[in-house]
Amino acid sequence: MIGEISHFLSLSAVVLLSLVLIFNLFFSLNKFHPNQLILSVRLFNQACWLVFISFGMYVYLAISDDFSIAYIASHSNSQLPIFYKVTSIWSAHEGSMFLWIVFLTAWSILFINSLDKDHPLKKLTLLMLSLIILGFLLFLLLTSNPFERILPFGVIEGADINPVLQDPALAIHPPMLYLGYVGFVISFSFISAYLLNGDFELQWEKDIKNWSFVAWIFLTIGIALGSWWAYYELGWGGYWFWDPVENVALMPWLAATAFMHSLFASSKSDVLKTWTMFLGILIFALSLFGAFIVRSGIIDSVHSFANDPERGLYLLGFSGLITLLALSIFAYRLPALNSSKLVVTGSKESFLSMNNILMVTSIFSIFLGVTYPLIIESISGEKISIGPPYYNTIFSPLILIAAVFIMISVDALWQRSMSLRVLFVTATAPTLLSLLSMFLIWRATAVFSILAYIGIFSGLLILFSYLFRTINNVFNKKYINKGSAVAHVGLGLLFFAVSMNSILSYEKNLNLAPGQSISVNESVQEFSFDDIRVLKASNHDVISAEISLMHDDREIFLNPQKRKYATRGQITSESAIHASILKDTYLTIGDQLDNGSWTFSLKINYFIKWIWFSAALMVLGMLLTIFKKKVL
Repeated sequence: MIGEISHFLSLSAVVLLSLVLIFNLFFSLNKFHPNQLILSVRLFNQACWLVFISFGMYVYLAISDDFSIAYIASHSNSQLPIFYKVTSIWSAHEGSMFLWIVFLTAWSILFINSLDKDHPLKKLTLLMLSLIILGFLLFLLLTSNPFERILPFGVIEGADINPVLQDPALAIHPPMLYLGYVGFVISFSFISAYLLNGDFELQWEKDIKNWSFVAWIFLTIGIALGSWWAYYELGWGGYWFWDPVENVALMPWLAATAFMHSLFASSKSDVLKTWTMFLGILIFALSLFGAFIVRSGIIDSVHSFANDPERGLYLLGFSGLITLLALSIFAYRLPALNSSKLVVTGSKESFLSMNNILMVTSIFSIFLGVTYPLIIESISGEKISIGPPYYNTIFSPLILIAAVFIMISVDALWQRSMSLRVLFVTATAPTLLSLLSMFLIWRATAVFSILAYIGIFSGLLILFSYLFRTINNVFNKKYINKGSAVAHVGLGLLFFAVSMNSILSYEKNLNLAPGQSISVNESVQEFSFDDIRVLKASNHDVISAEISLMHDDREIFLNPQKRKYATRGQITSESAIHASILKDTYLTIGDQLDNGSWTFSLKINYFIKWIWFSAALMVLGMLLTIFKKKVL
């Protein structure tokens, strides 16, 4: 009965949102009454609360092991801890889309009620948000119904959640990612409302600035958690694989990062407004494209949810409709949007403009890498793949150019041209120190890779630029934009850490029987396979290897595992990691060979933790920007 009530509440939300659209679309053709907006907002609020209550009841169904609900029976189990019973809701397509809608609704109700009742854009923003939520609710109920029951009786026991998803990081990763994805519905809807309104004297940037910043924070955390989970859970020893689903998460992040910078410029000096509006539309359009890629089944990925062309067609049609609507309004208003205020050459805005172009270029490159194999397969039936070499080759020069612009823009001023003397002073010291550091790294490692050293040089340029700027401002008692400095230091550290990881890390495959030892190299002087044990856990069996390493004259103990889950019969590998400041010793156990020995994969990953630390710095920088007292 609770399942039917939850289903009914979601259907009721569809009815209320339809009424909001009717009141705003059809009744507005006649004389507008001030109570119309009040009624629309109340209906919208009630619809949102119905969605929240419906989802809350659905969570209760999962916790109480209601295996008459087909989705819960397929993705949960009575033996699971309550935490994983809840997270099983978003472990597959139907439940994850339900969560997507809940977050979409939460962002929308908070934003609409934060606007003044007489805000000129409130009505049109409400219209756009209602249309988007209604479209996704219809998608959920018509093509991906999570409320379907197993008739006439439910099953006794559920099928269990996918074992690789029984992990705290991945349980948190999708909600963070979704909060970032759908958070940009605010900028999308508000900019669309601004364009529909046609009053270009309105100052709209401040209304969505912090909302967009918070969405960017969630998106960054979501991507970082996903890469962290891939590193320690999948047993591959990597953090980013240029997987299509990873790429469709990266594209909105790149667009959002460009949008953040344009938003600063347009709110500060009244330029780049067209760029800002275009990017605000693009972010959510890319998020919708990502939802289509993940849920249409047109790609094979460890991250993808569904394999149903009908769902894909609905998502493609709805996403295309929403995007085309916003871009059509943008194109129609474009002649009136051209500002008479030009960007001054050599100003901070000019460098932001160049970086926007670089960001859009990188987004197009990723988009091409994701869609080109799909286009070729649909035309010729031939399957091709585009991997890391393509992306690394494309991104290395783009990163270098972006780093140069960031270095120069550190001392650039708003709407004031930079003199050649200031340019020379700004660029000389960071460039020389970066080149010297690269030479020292090459002498110390005796390893050279053009693409990797481009990344190292780019990261060092940014790091040294902000180091000198901070020291100079402290000594001269000048204002320091702490948020910007910390975020850009995080970006520079990301470039540096990823590049250093690529040239220093190495892997060794080993075959040993229990009791055997082997010398790997000068760093890993001894690798000893001490013992292997078979253990019994609550819902899986464990084979655990006891390994001792003499690594850099230090003894390390590691216990990599293989697990077999009883319900699904699925076998997973659990890596064992010993972390230090500069490197991780990463070990996974493979299969047992005919002679009784076992295979192991030993990886030494340098600067790996610095990658997630750099993401934390970027998030911290954005938080400092949100909460700072001094306005840019």
